[in-house]
Amino acid sequence: QVQLVESGGGLVQAGGSLRLSCAASDGFFSRHAMGWFRQAPGKERQFVAAITWSGDNTYYAESVKGRFTISRENAEKKVYLQMISLKPEDTATYYCARERLEWGTRKASKSDDYDYWGQGTQVTVSS
Repeated sequence: QVQLVESGGGLVQAGGSLRLSCAASDGFFSRHAMGWFRQAPGKERQFVAAITWSGDNTYYAESVKGRFTISRENAEKKVYLQMISLKPEDTATYYCARERLEWGTRKASKSDDYDYWGQGTQVTVSS
């Protein structure tokens, strides 16, 4: 059973920064692309960012391009989401997820592309 544990969320003022971390228990972590999604109250879960298994390619939702950066450290089995210039509309619960397929290189932006999910970490941006 793969476990993903997010951390790093919190309350921040608009314009501030946060760095989310996701630690995986998966022995095959380095074979899978990883993604970040978010869900605000009353809204559907939405794609935020993804990174291929090697870390060579990254993909972002238009709403976060230029402000968020996804990265990974395969030796530590961790994936990160650096967020700067945060806006109130970024307020949501953020989830990391593991792509279902191994060695993926495409943009995996749908929830169905992922098979394991963390429990989420809350990010609140005040205006």
